[in-house]
Amino acid sequence: MKDRSILIVGGNRGLGLELANQYADAGKIVYATARHIPPLAGSKIHWISNFDITKEDAGNKIFVKYLDSQIDLLIVCAGYFAKETLEGLDYDKEVAMYKTNAIGPTFLISHLLRVKLLGSGSRIVLVSGESGSIQLRHPEFGGGNYGGHGSKAALNMCGKLLANEFEKSHKGISVAMVHTGYLRKQNPDGTWETGGNNALNPAEAATKLKEWITTSFDHTKNGEFWSIRGPDGIRTASLVLGDNLPTPLQLPW
Repeated sequence: MKDRSILIVGGNRGLGLELANQYADAGKIVYATARHIPPLAGSKIHWISNFDITKEDAGNKIFVKYLDSQIDLLIVCAGYFAKETLEGLDYDKEVAMYKTNAIGPTFLISHLLRVKLLGSGSRIVLVSGESGSIQLRHPEFGGGNYGGHGSKAALNMCGKLLANEFEKSHKGISVAMVHTGYLRKQNPDGTWETGGNNALNPAEAATKLKEWITTSFDHTKNGEFWSIRGPDGIRTASLVLGDNLPTPLQLPW
Protein backbone atom coordinates (compact mmCIF):
# COMPACT_ATOMS: atom_id res chain seq x y z
CA MET A 1 0.00 0.00 0.00
CA LYS A 2 1.29 3.45 -0.91
CA ASP A 3 0.12 5.80 1.82
CA ARG A 4 0.72 9.34 0.60
CA SER A 5 -1.26 11.28 3.19
CA ILE A 6 -1.40 10.17 6.83
CA LEU A 7 -3.30 11.45 9.88
CA ILE A 8 -2.16 10.45 13.35
CA VAL A 9 -4.55 11.24 16.18
CA GLY A 10 -2.70 11.54 19.46
CA GLY A 11 0.60 12.54 17.88
CA ASN A 12 2.04 14.81 20.54
CA ARG A 13 3.94 12.16 22.51
CA GLY A 14 4.81 8.50 22.86
CA LEU A 15 3.81 6.11 20.11
CA GLY A 16 1.93 8.74 18.11
CA LEU A 17 4.86 11.15 18.03
CA GLU A 18 7.28 8.41 16.99
CA LEU A 19 4.94 7.32 14.19
CA ALA A 20 4.56 10.90 12.99
CA ASN A 21 8.32 11.38 12.91
CA GLN A 22 9.01 8.09 11.16
CA TYR A 23 6.40 8.65 8.46
CA ALA A 24 7.53 12.26 7.94
CA ASP A 25 11.15 11.14 7.65
CA ALA A 26 10.01 8.65 4.99
CA GLY A 27 8.68 11.53 2.90
CA LYS A 28 4.98 11.09 3.64
CA ILE A 29 2.53 13.97 4.09
CA VAL A 30 1.84 13.72 7.82
CA TYR A 31 -0.83 15.50 9.84
CA ALA A 32 -0.88 14.91 13.59
CA THR A 33 -3.07 16.16 16.40
CA ALA A 34 -1.84 17.59 19.70
CA ARG A 35 -3.86 18.30 22.83
CA HIS A 36 -2.09 21.62 23.37
CA ILE A 37 1.03 23.15 21.80
CA PRO A 38 2.72 20.93 19.18
CA PRO A 39 6.03 19.53 20.46
CA LEU A 40 8.02 20.17 17.28
CA ALA A 41 7.48 23.62 15.82
CA GLY A 42 8.91 23.94 12.33
CA SER A 43 9.06 20.17 11.77
CA LYS A 44 7.92 18.28 8.68
CA ILE A 45 4.67 17.45 10.46
CA HIS A 46 1.48 19.45 9.86
CA TRP A 47 0.20 19.97 13.40
CA ILE A 48 -3.45 20.29 14.37
CA SER A 49 -3.21 21.77 17.86
CA ASN A 50 -5.71 22.11 20.72
CA PHE A 51 -7.41 18.93 19.56
CA ASP A 52 -9.56 17.00 22.03
CA ILE A 53 -10.94 13.68 20.80
CA THR A 54 -13.52 13.64 23.60
CA LYS A 55 -15.34 16.61 22.03
CA GLU A 56 -18.26 15.86 19.73
CA ASP A 57 -17.04 18.32 17.08
CA ALA A 58 -13.40 17.18 17.09
CA GLY A 59 -13.69 16.05 13.48
CA ASN A 60 -14.49 19.56 12.34
CA LYS A 61 -11.11 20.82 13.58
CA ILE A 62 -9.41 18.27 11.35
CA PHE A 63 -11.66 19.15 8.40
CA VAL A 64 -10.67 22.81 8.69
CA LYS A 65 -6.92 22.11 9.01
CA TYR A 66 -6.51 19.08 6.72
CA LEU A 67 -5.53 20.54 3.35
CA ASP A 68 -4.97 17.31 1.45
CA SER A 69 -7.70 15.62 -0.59
CA GLN A 70 -8.09 12.33 1.30
CA ILE A 71 -6.65 10.52 4.30
CA ASP A 72 -4.93 7.40 3.00
CA LEU A 73 -4.01 6.13 6.47
CA LEU A 74 -5.62 7.14 9.77
CA ILE A 75 -3.96 5.92 12.97
CA VAL A 76 -5.80 6.65 16.22
CA CYS A 77 -3.27 6.49 19.06
CA ALA A 78 -5.14 8.71 21.51
CA GLY A 79 -5.92 6.84 24.69
CA TYR A 80 -6.42 7.24 28.41
CA PHE A 81 -5.93 4.67 31.18
CA ALA A 82 -6.45 5.02 34.91
CA LYS A 83 -5.93 2.20 37.42
CA GLU A 84 -8.97 1.10 39.43
CA THR A 85 -10.03 -1.47 41.97
CA LEU A 86 -13.57 -2.59 42.67
CA GLU A 87 -13.38 -0.81 46.02
CA GLY A 88 -11.95 2.35 44.46
CA LEU A 89 -13.89 3.06 41.28
CA ASP A 90 -13.71 6.60 39.91
CA TYR A 91 -16.80 7.68 37.95
CA ASP A 92 -15.23 10.68 36.21
CA LYS A 93 -12.15 8.74 35.17
CA GLU A 94 -14.28 5.90 33.80
CA VAL A 95 -16.33 8.33 31.72
CA ALA A 96 -13.11 9.92 30.45
CA MET A 97 -11.74 6.51 29.44
CA TYR A 98 -14.84 5.59 27.47
CA LYS A 99 -14.99 9.00 25.78
CA THR A 100 -11.30 8.96 24.87
CA ASN A 101 -10.88 5.32 23.94
CA ALA A 102 -14.16 4.40 22.23
CA ILE A 103 -16.75 7.16 21.82
CA GLY A 104 -14.39 9.83 20.52
CA PRO A 105 -12.75 7.71 17.79
CA THR A 106 -16.14 6.53 16.52
CA PHE A 107 -17.55 10.06 16.29
CA LEU A 108 -14.32 11.22 14.63
CA ILE A 109 -14.46 8.54 11.93
CA SER A 110 -18.13 9.30 11.29
CA HIS A 111 -17.32 12.98 10.79
CA LEU A 112 -14.34 12.35 8.52
CA LEU A 113 -16.47 10.02 6.42
CA ARG A 114 -19.24 12.61 6.03
CA VAL A 115 -16.84 15.31 4.84
CA LYS A 116 -15.20 12.80 2.47
CA LEU A 117 -11.74 12.88 4.05
CA LEU A 118 -12.12 9.11 4.33
CA GLY A 119 -13.01 7.26 1.15
CA SER A 120 -12.23 4.30 -1.06
CA GLY A 121 -8.74 3.01 -0.32
CA SER A 122 -8.49 4.63 3.11
CA ARG A 123 -7.18 2.44 5.93
CA ILE A 124 -7.86 2.95 9.63
CA VAL A 125 -5.73 1.58 12.47
CA LEU A 126 -7.26 1.79 15.94
CA VAL A 127 -4.57 1.31 18.58
CA SER A 128 -6.39 -0.85 21.10
CA GLY A 129 -4.81 -3.40 23.41
CA GLU A 130 -5.06 -7.01 24.52
CA SER A 131 -6.71 -5.56 27.61
CA GLY A 132 -9.82 -5.18 25.45
CA SER A 133 -10.09 -8.91 24.74
CA ILE A 134 -12.78 -10.56 26.86
CA GLN A 135 -11.51 -14.06 26.09
CA LEU A 136 -7.98 -13.24 27.27
CA ARG A 137 -9.20 -12.26 30.74
CA HIS A 138 -8.29 -15.29 32.84
CA PRO A 139 -9.53 -15.99 36.41
CA GLU A 140 -5.94 -16.49 37.57
CA PHE A 141 -5.34 -12.75 37.21
CA GLY A 142 -8.60 -11.58 38.82
CA GLY A 143 -10.42 -8.36 37.95
CA GLY A 144 -9.74 -4.65 38.33
CA ASN A 145 -9.14 -1.76 35.93
CA TYR A 146 -12.76 -1.88 34.83
CA GLY A 147 -12.74 1.31 32.81
CA GLY A 148 -9.48 0.50 31.07
CA HIS A 149 -10.53 -2.98 30.00
CA GLY A 150 -14.13 -2.03 29.28
CA SER A 151 -13.33 1.00 27.13
CA LYS A 152 -10.83 -0.95 25.01
CA ALA A 153 -13.39 -3.74 24.54
CA ALA A 154 -15.85 -1.04 23.47
CA LEU A 155 -13.31 0.31 20.97
CA ASN A 156 -12.88 -3.18 19.52
CA MET A 157 -16.64 -3.53 19.14
CA CYS A 158 -16.96 -0.13 17.45
CA GLY A 159 -14.09 -0.98 15.10
CA LYS A 160 -15.70 -4.30 14.15
CA LEU A 161 -19.05 -2.63 13.50
CA LEU A 162 -17.41 0.07 11.38
CA ALA A 163 -15.63 -2.61 9.35
CA ASN A 164 -18.92 -4.46 8.81
CA GLU A 165 -20.65 -1.27 7.73
CA PHE A 166 -17.88 -0.30 5.31
CA GLU A 167 -17.93 -3.83 3.86
CA LYS A 168 -21.70 -3.88 3.38
CA SER A 169 -21.77 -0.43 1.75
CA HIS A 170 -18.76 -1.22 -0.49
CA LYS A 171 -16.92 1.90 0.63
CA GLY A 172 -13.50 0.31 0.15
CA ILE A 173 -12.32 1.37 3.62
CA SER A 174 -10.48 -1.06 5.90
CA VAL A 175 -10.36 -0.97 9.71
CA ALA A 176 -8.10 -2.98 12.01
CA MET A 177 -7.56 -2.96 15.76
CA VAL A 178 -4.01 -3.54 17.00
CA HIS A 179 -2.16 -4.37 20.18
CA THR A 180 1.36 -2.98 19.87
CA GLY A 181 2.61 -4.44 23.12
CA TYR A 182 3.13 -2.53 26.33
CA LEU A 183 5.15 0.69 26.21
CA ARG A 184 7.91 1.86 28.52
CA LYS A 185 7.55 5.31 30.07
CA GLN A 186 10.22 7.98 29.88
CA ASN A 187 11.47 9.53 33.11
CA PRO A 188 11.96 13.30 33.48
CA ASP A 189 15.73 12.81 33.14
CA GLY A 190 15.30 11.16 29.74
CA THR A 191 15.96 7.59 30.88
CA TRP A 192 13.40 4.86 30.28
CA GLU A 193 11.60 2.73 32.84
CA THR A 194 12.18 -0.99 32.40
CA GLY A 195 8.46 -1.71 32.28
CA GLY A 196 6.77 -5.08 32.62
CA ASN A 197 5.42 -7.54 30.06
CA ASN A 198 8.45 -7.10 27.76
CA ALA A 199 7.59 -3.45 27.23
CA LEU A 200 9.18 -1.52 24.35
CA ASN A 201 10.05 2.14 24.12
CA PRO A 202 7.74 4.08 21.76
CA ALA A 203 10.29 4.28 18.92
CA GLU A 204 10.64 0.49 18.82
CA ALA A 205 6.87 0.00 18.96
CA ALA A 206 6.33 2.57 16.19
CA THR A 207 8.82 0.79 13.94
CA LYS A 208 7.06 -2.54 14.45
CA LEU A 209 3.59 -1.06 13.89
CA LYS A 210 4.73 0.76 10.75
CA GLU A 211 6.19 -2.49 9.42
CA TRP A 212 2.95 -4.38 10.11
CA ILE A 213 0.89 -1.70 8.39
CA THR A 214 3.18 -1.76 5.35
CA THR A 215 3.53 -5.51 4.96
CA SER A 216 0.37 -7.02 6.43
CA PHE A 217 -2.55 -4.61 6.67
CA ASP A 218 -4.76 -4.92 3.62
CA HIS A 219 -8.50 -5.44 3.16
CA THR A 220 -8.23 -9.09 4.20
CA LYS A 221 -7.59 -7.81 7.75
CA ASN A 222 -10.73 -5.66 7.76
CA GLY A 223 -12.51 -5.92 11.10
CA GLU A 224 -9.78 -8.00 12.75
CA PHE A 225 -7.82 -7.57 15.99
CA TRP A 226 -4.07 -8.23 15.83
CA SER A 227 -1.11 -8.34 18.17
CA ILE A 228 1.77 -7.25 15.98
CA ARG A 229 4.31 -8.81 18.39
CA GLY A 230 2.42 -12.08 18.68
CA PRO A 231 2.01 -13.43 22.23
CA ASP A 232 5.05 -11.48 23.49
CA GLY A 233 4.12 -9.70 26.72
CA ILE A 234 0.54 -11.06 26.88
CA ARG A 235 0.50 -12.90 30.21
CA THR A 236 -2.64 -14.90 29.49
CA ALA A 237 -1.86 -15.87 25.89
CA SER A 238 -0.61 -19.40 26.57
CA LEU A 239 -3.22 -20.02 29.28
CA VAL A 240 -6.08 -19.16 26.92
CA LEU A 241 -4.74 -19.84 23.43
CA GLY A 242 -2.10 -22.52 23.99
CA ASP A 243 1.58 -22.70 23.08
CA ASN A 244 3.56 -22.17 19.86
CA LEU A 245 1.55 -19.12 18.84
CA PRO A 246 2.47 -17.20 15.66
CA THR A 247 3.73 -13.65 15.25
CA PRO A 248 1.78 -11.55 14.35
CA LEU A 249 -1.14 -13.09 16.25
CA GLN A 250 -4.83 -12.55 15.59
CA LEU A 251 -6.42 -11.93 18.97
CA PRO A 252 -9.82 -13.18 20.13
CA TRP A 253 -12.57 -10.80 21.12
